Amino acid sequence: MSAKSTMSFAETQAGFAGHLRNPEQYAAPAGIEDRRLKIYRDLIFNNVESFISGGFPILRQLYTDQAWQQLVRDFMAVHQSHSPYFLEISQEFLSYLQEQRGIQDGDPAFLLELAHYEWVELALDVSTETFDGYPVTEDLLEGKPKASPLAWSLSYQYPVHLIGPEFQPQSPPEQPTFLIVYRNRADEVGFMESNAVTARLLSLLSGEASLTGREALLQLAEEMRHPNPQQLLDFGAEILSKLQNCHIVC
Repeated sequence: MSAKSTMSFAETQAGFAGHLRNPEQYAAPAGIEDRRLKIYRDLIFNNVESFISGGFPILRQLYTDQAWQQLVRDFMAVHQSHSPYFLEISQEFLSYLQEQRGIQDGDPAFLLELAHYEWVELALDVSTETFDGYPVTEDLLEGKPKASPLAWSLSYQYPVHLIGPEFQPQSPPEQPTFLIVYRNRADEVGFMESNAVTARLLSLLSGEASLTGREALLQLAEEMRHPNPQQLLDFGAEILSKLQNCHIVC
């Protein structure tokens, strides 16, 4: 095949793909019946829209059909995806929102945080991380418990886990929202409301330093300048047990 014919095919292919992604800006390649092209246009859009709606169900409910379809079409038109896998469309859509689109007029102020929270659930659901190398610690204070690789400690300005059609805060509350989203050993994804202290504890148990539960809690007490470290140890032991029961700590 000559270079000329190869380039011609490449140009036709690029034009065809451009038209499918953004038919309003890119004309269809010459010689292809529009009835046939419409089948491809609808197939591509409906598949992508279905994956995004499935990955961001709460976000989808906050937009009218017309506004949502325009949002998905803009994603298809302007975002250059780095993965060919359908399971990673949600991550690509989140990147589009964070890095290209941002928050525009008519969007809820919590758009980016809600989108991230919804993406985390899917990301953990399909994660290839396992509990291999994370045995259950029998003594949480004297042993060395580790934070699960399938537990993400997150903080948001908005209470994203409560947002829905009936609750759409216009401004963030005074206190941030701390959440732990996790996948347990039965491969079930769940979430737990948390706080800054528990978030810091998980951070200590995720670090390279192999700390016992007692050492982590005493370091936490020192950082907090807690007046009664023993009280924090007693309370912390209960927290560690609760976290272990949910497989957030191993």
